[in-house]
Amino acid sequence: MKLNAKLIIIMISLLVLALLTLFSLNQYAQNDLVREIQDSSQEISKAIQMSIEDLTSETETSRLTDYLIKARGKGINEINIINIEGEIIDSSDPEKIGKKRELKKLEKGIRAVQRPPGGSMLSQKPYEVVVPVIVGDEQLGYVQINMLLDNIQDIQHANFIHRLFATGMVFTVGIALTIFLARRYTTPIQNLVDHFKRVSAGDLSVTIPVESKDEIGEMADGFNKMVEKLREREELEKRLYEAEHLSRVGQLASGIAHEIRNPLNYISLAIDHLKAEILPTCGEKCSELEELTDKIKEEVRRANYMVINFMNYGRPLKLRRTLVPYADLLGKVLPVLQARLTEQRITVDQRIPEDLPLLWVDQELLRNCILNFISNAAQAMPDGGTITLGASLEQDRVKLAFADQGCGISPDDIGKIFQPYFTTKEVGIGLGLAITERIIKEHGGEIQVESRPGQGTVFTVSLPLQPDVENQITEQGA
Repeated sequence: MKLNAKLIIIMISLLVLALLTLFSLNQYAQNDLVREIQDSSQEISKAIQMSIEDLTSETETSRLTDYLIKARGKGINEINIINIEGEIIDSSDPEKIGKKRELKKLEKGIRAVQRPPGGSMLSQKPYEVVVPVIVGDEQLGYVQINMLLDNIQDIQHANFIHRLFATGMVFTVGIALTIFLARRYTTPIQNLVDHFKRVSAGDLSVTIPVESKDEIGEMADGFNKMVEKLREREELEKRLYEAEHLSRVGQLASGIAHEIRNPLNYISLAIDHLKAEILPTCGEKCSELEELTDKIKEEVRRANYMVINFMNYGRPLKLRRTLVPYADLLGKVLPVLQARLTEQRITVDQRIPEDLPLLWVDQELLRNCILNFISNAAQAMPDGGTITLGASLEQDRVKLAFADQGCGISPDDIGKIFQPYFTTKEVGIGLGLAITERIIKEHGGEIQVESRPGQGTVFTVSLPLQPDVENQITEQGA
């Protein structure tokens, strides 16, 4: 419901409540007033009837004093019976019996008289009722009734108080409701203002809960959509900035990689020259030096291969798949890292099943992946530990696991480790895992990582088997 509709309904409700309250009080007061007037009229008629009976009766019995005790509650204050000579022959006030009244001053009917000395200021002005008593053609005298209409005034006064109280209550309810509505709608608006200030200060984590469907709710929903678009825009700007930054870094790194190939080629040629010209003259140390030159040659070749892959990072990889035992790949990788692992007091625990199928992979690319996993694990364990290399066959895929006991990866960084040029190390350009992930995906595989700070990291690589091997496994299972 819209805000203006709510306000109109509230105002109409207050108006209807006020009208019903005042109408009810007015009807109640009118009924009381009519009833009081009827009672007073009946008492006046009864007093006149009793006075006429006393005036025409030959007995001297007076009932006015006893009657007046009951009649005072209805406003009758005094009853006098006056004969034709103006003498008060009977009265509710015994002291006035025998006194004279000037007949000329007696005005027939009802008239207002002066308030007696000492009378209450709260009382209305006294009224006097004079009724002539005529029997046949002879006038016997007059009946004089003095009355005060205090009861009627009390009813009117009570009605005024009730109306005043009811009006005050209606206005109190209206004011309370107005204050409630003011707080109900100004508080969300103030919250919107505060959140706008936070957004203008750069905080885009703000979200306002939509609690209504009126204008305030629409404003909150629009605010949330605006902030969401600002977040998307900020994220897009960050991506554009990162893309531009990565592009520049990539161009620089590509140039550096191109320059590195020249010294690598020279080192490779120098090793070939040493093997051909110098080693035959070394005598007993020939075999030892030959093994050392072979390792240098292998490292130079691997470094050159990595440079080529780096320079071709944005291009599709050309896989040269062959069937190779996983143990053979490890046998070529671990000797290269053995000296470093021994220095850091790191042991390698190989848990490779003997019946593990041959891997259908590019040997050079997968060796680089294994080397990256083990190197990263060693860097995560500067105080030593154990690197566990596992392998298993699950349905039509081979799973390779690389687990360490290192410091782990923080939850904030675990989603970034495969991004190019992201690194938390003091050395390195952050391309190792990015290239590794790409190689695994080019093989049709998947790579997963599980890590807890202080408890180590596990990388799991899933690779498909050669199609013929898959069919053989399926037939054996059947």
